[in-house]
Amino acid sequence: MILCEFAKPQVASGHRFDAERHWAASLDLAFAQRDGATRMVKARHHGPLRVQRPFYPEGKREACHVYMLHPPGGLVSGDALTISAHVERGAHALLTTPAANKLYKADSQGVAWTQHAQLSVDDGGTLEWLPQETIAFDGSKGQQRTQIDLHGSARCLGWEVLALGRPASDLPYVSGRIEQHFRLTRDGKPLWLERQSLDPLHPRFAGRWGQGGATVQATLWAVGIADAPAAIEALRETLPDNPRWAVTLRHGVLLLRYLGNSRNEAWALCEQAWQLLRPRWIERDAHTPRIWLT
Repeated sequence: MILCEFAKPQVASGHRFDAERHWAASLDLAFAQRDGATRMVKARHHGPLRVQRPFYPEGKREACHVYMLHPPGGLVSGDALTISAHVERGAHALLTTPAANKLYKADSQGVAWTQHAQLSVDDGGTLEWLPQETIAFDGSKGQQRTQIDLHGSARCLGWEVLALGRPASDLPYVSGRIEQHFRLTRDGKPLWLERQSLDPLHPRFAGRWGQGGATVQATLWAVGIADAPAAIEALRETLPDNPRWAVTLRHGVLLLRYLGNSRNEAWALCEQAWQLLRPRWIERDAHTPRIWLT
């Protein structure tokens, strides 16, 4: 078939292949306490987003572990992923992923991808948001948004680990643009708002006052620790002594930051911090999800 100049763009399986391409997928989860145990009471999905069955490695009345699956393994131009999770009063959910998330190079049209996480926790609920790291390929373009709405005495601990480029393959992140937005509120009042643009062509990317040329960054947050100053002191005494990380407390939010060049180091730092903080946070030892070990 020959298309004339005014022909409509080709469409396959309902998807466009021009600058208007849009492949949406969503996952909507809810957790509630039933008979003294946390149950996943809703798991609706659209497109290639799924969950495995809930796991209870800490005991049937402890945290409900759920693995969020995205079979394609990464985001390409036009992908639009939305994950929503709601934790009701008295419930405790731990959400993670089976592997690293990959952000692939934008197509010839330069179409961006989007990835949004919308998390809410009711008074008395607990949420752990522990996805494995994200790897951004050179030329990737997109927007990440994470919004967490806490109510009353809700507790939340989570992290985001991002690696830019693939230095081991001599493929650094030298083009593209990633916009990151983070919003954490309690009862509608902002506790932590953040926005950053990762653009290798901007002076901030290489400047010592900004990214400083670092290829890996990580942020761990925790809300609801009874004695946050003591927890911070324990982190400073226990975690590796190096200038690539720091920890602080702002508006009741404990924030640990990493800026360096090793995703293994960043991941190990976050995992070790989680193991140290969890007993202080919810009086439970950390129980490593089995999927991290496969």
